[in-house]
Amino acid sequence: MDQVFSNFLNWTRQHEWGYPEQFQKRLDNGTQLTVWDSGVLVVEPDHAGDKDIILSCAVHGNETAPIEICSDIIQDIISGEQTVAHRVLFLIANPASINIEQRFVEENMNRLFSGAHSQGSKQNKERERAKEIEGYCERFYASAPKGERRRYHYDLHTAIRDSKREKFAVHPFTDGKPYHREQLQFLLACGVDTILLNQQPTTTFSYFSYNTFGAQAFTVELGKVKKFGENNRADFQAAEDTLRRLVGEQVLSFPEFEPEQHFMFAEAQTINRQHEEFELNFADDVANFTAFDKGDLLAIDGGENIYAQHDGEHIIFPNAQVALGQRALLTVIRVPTESLELV
Repeated sequence: MDQVFSNFLNWTRQHEWGYPEQFQKRLDNGTQLTVWDSGVLVVEPDHAGDKDIILSCAVHGNETAPIEICSDIIQDIISGEQTVAHRVLFLIANPASINIEQRFVEENMNRLFSGAHSQGSKQNKERERAKEIEGYCERFYASAPKGERRRYHYDLHTAIRDSKREKFAVHPFTDGKPYHREQLQFLLACGVDTILLNQQPTTTFSYFSYNTFGAQAFTVELGKVKKFGENNRADFQAAEDTLRRLVGEQVLSFPEFEPEQHFMFAEAQTINRQHEEFELNFADDVANFTAFDKGDLLAIDGGENIYAQHDGEHIIFPNAQVALGQRALLTVIRVPTESLELV
């Protein structure tokens, strides 16, 4: 058990596809630590507040900065240096992909939630792990104390390529529900002033938590993919400090909401790769949030030209090498913050 808590990330990486036993440890300050599985740690303070928080990383194993942040927070909780005011579930989602320094082993895990792991005949370890993670999320929220609770999930990532807006978050499809000013202020405190508003259901991890459990949930992109040891942690300091406050303070306070501080983008097109012969009509080093105008050629899929439909249509997450049927490009357009329903 000492090995588990002396370095939780290292222990997780040694048991990359799971561990059959559960471990518990009570800290001197009364905080209960429970390991449900490899990479799955529940933290429960003696007198927990009303928040149930999931912090996840390594859905893509080569996105190292969020892994470093979560690992450091976990170790500081264990040592007593980080206070804990609320229940927290830490998830290091795909340790096997961390070990090979790749985005995934066989299949993109962030396309395997909301039951997608069990669709079709394909089977692999990542599908099994995604199903298990769904169960851990359900177990965590269901085991909360009775009474009025607030649920949160921040799925932390870094992007494959540079971005003209370095830090941004993806808000899951709301199906008509309003957006929350408090969450926009929380993200702004993390250094994230740009929000992409999904316009349809997806199979991402954050949508699963939002849609299934009513959690305030986001996919949070904190910068660019780099190897362990190459991240400039100062670039992530605001995010880490704010996450530590979330975990350690009963109530967070933020400056007054000012719409002009937030840059909101709505989905314009989702371009899925349908053919082996697929190419993007721009260079690999073109940054996220580069804008194109109506009529500009964006991609060619099996001989079909795909064009921008709006002036000022920004590209996000371009990746021509995705599996058939998966998203090769997302485009978005700016929407005024004042035009959204906010509570």
